[in-house]
Amino acid sequence: MPDPHGRRVLGIADSSRSAWCTLAGAVVRGDRVVDGASFATATVGGCDATDAVLRLVADLDRADIAALLLGTIAPAWYNVLDLERLHEETRLPTVAVTFEESDGLEQPLREAFSGEALAARLERYRSLPSRHAVTVGTETVYVRAVGCEPSDAETLVTSFTPVGGRPEPIRVARQLARAGAAYREQTLEDV
Repeated sequence: MPDPHGRRVLGIADSSRSAWCTLAGAVVRGDRVVDGASFATATVGGCDATDAVLRLVADLDRADIAALLLGTIAPAWYNVLDLERLHEETRLPTVAVTFEESDGLEQPLREAFSGEALAARLERYRSLPSRHAVTVGTETVYVRAVGCEPSDAETLVTSFTPVGGRPEPIRVARQLARAGAAYREQTLEDV
């Protein structure tokens, strides 16, 4: 992979505070300079998070983004992302990073949904690539990748994680999503 300092990655994270989830995207260069941001919303408990991420990418309209780094696979209370579709429509390597070891989402999905709602989520969840552990400093994160080799995904995650275990584009996007959700909630209260 080329030197990461000039390469830009779009980190995406979410924050849910009501019936809506705020998704934020942060364009971050390899030298940690934030170079753009965008927001979108998805329905908590819905199936529209993939569309929201695609809107976020389209709104940025940036040809210089080298990859997507997602800080979740199921934002907005099990609004499971379609990583393959994100990769196909953006033509970017798409890497989802999660931060806790788990037994997966099948059982929680079964507890939260039934019928067609469950079937749709299980189908999407089962279509995800398997995840593998990546050591970043003293932390372990779990990575799923579409559109790049697992070793390239690992290099991407480690090169964009200067400290701690959270890649900088995801960390910045998470802060933006939280601030955006709080602002949206306050604005709605003021109306």
